[in-house]
Amino acid sequence: MTAPARTLPPVLQKLRFPVIGSPLFIISNPKLVIAQCKAGVVGSMPALNARPASQLDEWLAEITEAPAAPFAINQIVHKSNDRLEHDMQVCAKYKVPIIITSLGAREDVNQGVHAWGGVVLHDVINNVFAHKAIDKGADGLIPVAAGAGGHASVKSPFAMVAEIREWFGGPVALSGAISSGGAILAAQAMGADFAYIGSAFIATEEARAVEGYKKMITESNSDDIVYSNFYTGVHGNYLKGSIRNAGMDPDNLPQSDPSKMNFSTGEGANAAKAWRDIWGCGQGIGAIREVVPAAVLVERFKREYAEARARICGA
Repeated sequence: MTAPARTLPPVLQKLRFPVIGSPLFIISNPKLVIAQCKAGVVGSMPALNARPASQLDEWLAEITEAPAAPFAINQIVHKSNDRLEHDMQVCAKYKVPIIITSLGAREDVNQGVHAWGGVVLHDVINNVFAHKAIDKGADGLIPVAAGAGGHASVKSPFAMVAEIREWFGGPVALSGAISSGGAILAAQAMGADFAYIGSAFIATEEARAVEGYKKMITESNSDDIVYSNFYTGVHGNYLKGSIRNAGMDPDNLPQSDPSKMNFSTGEGANAAKAWRDIWGCGQGIGAIREVVPAAVLVERFKREYAEARARICGA
């Protein structure tokens, strides 16, 4: 079967470096998004990080004044997100260039983004969900492979990208334990357009994470990550140390009921508490050994990327 022609929407064609900073629940804020964009990568944050909801308008006003690269807002489209309609209206007001959708694919959301000229990237954990996302109008895909921080799949990145590229020629941003310039180049070599990086940006000065969280990342490696659905109902990767600090055994966590997943802003919400106290993180953190400004981290990625290309291509 002939692979489809590769195309990128205009907003992603002139990106200075092939990286999208993934939206970090609770942690991403305008300061980090702006720093990422000024460094030449796509900065992003979840709409739900703005609390109360009215703060989203203030944050988008701040972000739209500054970026030197396109930015993205993540929308949780799960039925429990009672802010989705409000947050989409605010995004429409500022004509957010990229919307990243998670935990469900919805035609009405995609149509709304397209109405203001935006692009939708949808994160998926397998090829079946990838097809559904594109069928419902998403413009691009974010395969969240094994080892990614937070909610993640158990699929190999090699398998996921290969299967998607058999039928899809639009933008693909690969997620999963990417924390070096060499890994960014590898993502492109296997067929992705961009690397989708989250955990490395937690250990930056701009990130809104507590110092203990950042310190734990710099002192941990892949052996310190556990994959569990206990906290939100969806399987994800977490730092074992944060689980021990909460008085639990990370090696003996019970299974959770996926139907209890709750991203509402009311008293019944459990997602925010889970991510605040139990720290999501990917397996690639062995390459993160210090807390630095986001610009310094991106410069390291660029240097390592060039070195990797030189080793392999002699260029």
